[in-house]
Amino acid sequence: MPEQWRRALLRAALREVGYDAIGARGIAEAQLIRAVVPDRGTVRVIIVDQAALGTGGLSRFAALRERHENPRTILLARATVDAPKGPWDRVLRRPVSIEQIVAAVRSLVPLPQRARAPID
Repeated sequence: MPEQWRRALLRAALREVGYDAIGARGIAEAQLIRAVVPDRGTVRVIIVDQAALGTGGLSRFAALRERHENPRTILLARATVDAPKGPWDRVLRRPVSIEQIVAAVRSLVPLPQRARAPID
């Protein structure tokens, strides 16, 4: 349950600055998201928590990235454990704020000025 609130708050913060954010409870659920969603476009960034990778998670994550045409990636890494080697464009160490995650998304996938408005 606590993870659900964090995902919901992050999605809300991303939508507030103009990103159309979709949440998933894990890599298996994320794989159910279509590569191109009508009226939404393609997935351009994936944020994953290191805990979601678990055993065999890097290969599942690689398949997820490939399915979505290799979007940018952000890893939310544990503070006390080395981050796994991977295709990370950004590694943010816990504790990390929602504002820091949003800033990382903005730097990796900038929006045109006209799109920088809250999504209802």
